[in-house]
Amino acid sequence: MTNITNMRREIDEIPEAVARLLDGQNAALAAAGRALAEKDPAVVVTIARGSSDHAALFLKYAIELTVGIPVASLGPSLASIYGAKLRMNKAAAISVSQSGKSPDIVALAKAARDGGALSLALVNTIASPLAEMADQPIDIAAGPERAVAATKSYVNSIVAGLAVLAEWADDAALKAALAKLPDDLAKALACDWSALIEPLKDAQSLYVLGRGPSFAIASEASLKCKETSELHAEAYSSAEVMHGPVSLVEPRFPVIAFAARDKAEDSVVTIASGMAKKGASVFLSSERGEGTALLPHVATGHPLTDALALIVPYYSVIEKLSRARGFNPDAPAALNKVTETE
Repeated sequence: MTNITNMRREIDEIPEAVARLLDGQNAALAAAGRALAEKDPAVVVTIARGSSDHAALFLKYAIELTVGIPVASLGPSLASIYGAKLRMNKAAAISVSQSGKSPDIVALAKAARDGGALSLALVNTIASPLAEMADQPIDIAAGPERAVAATKSYVNSIVAGLAVLAEWADDAALKAALAKLPDDLAKALACDWSALIEPLKDAQSLYVLGRGPSFAIASEASLKCKETSELHAEAYSSAEVMHGPVSLVEPRFPVIAFAARDKAEDSVVTIASGMAKKGASVFLSSERGEGTALLPHVATGHPLTDALALIVPYYSVIEKLSRARGFNPDAPAALNKVTETE
């Protein structure tokens, strides 16, 4: 393995990749937003797996918070295994995929469109079956991603969705936040989360917490622990963790709590501080915690981009943790870059 991994290069490219997306795909993003406004869906469904599904989860919260329309995740097996016929005349469907060619994702996206849904596809491979069958295909423009673990494609999938949402809702504040997001993400790259490495280097398990959009970030963070470092991690809403899982928290049990500058910050802080009082090793991206270690962060001025920016310093530290635990983050065992499921 070279001194600089592909994963490291791709993490460092995130601000540039976001700028490339916003500058180069603005026409497609605006067209998709206008199509959603014209459709005026009663419900939105998302279709994705893995990191792409965590991007879809982020967009679920963003859509619900911004335009008040409920969003549900559909299981791809509905189409690929069960052959269900979907009635979606009043719906929009957003598919998210790096490759755009996993058979089950394509099958469900087609079933949704055949059922009457407006179909959007956020893909990093515009020449793909998923993009070809979508009403509104969008190239997320992350560029080639050689590391198995997705990083810049995850961020760009969310940014593409947020840009579409900003156009759909004609949301000036979100548009302004996205315009300065490349600079904010460059600042996020400079945030040092290396304090996580020592407590996690020999850990067996940890909890990753968030709420609202930051729960989607926690979900992605948990996956990266497993993918790159063979470290078991469970993501929970900071509310849901109190309904049973908190029983496993004991002294020195590691907890990472993602708190953005939004209405859920106090909730995350309260739960994280309570775990710290139990003796857990709690790392929190908020200055309001008690007994917690501070994870430095960037205040972007908007609650959605604030939450998204938290993944960047996390990606940086998980790449280092992978190497510290003796793994190659570019080539996790038993994983392939493109996973095709039926």
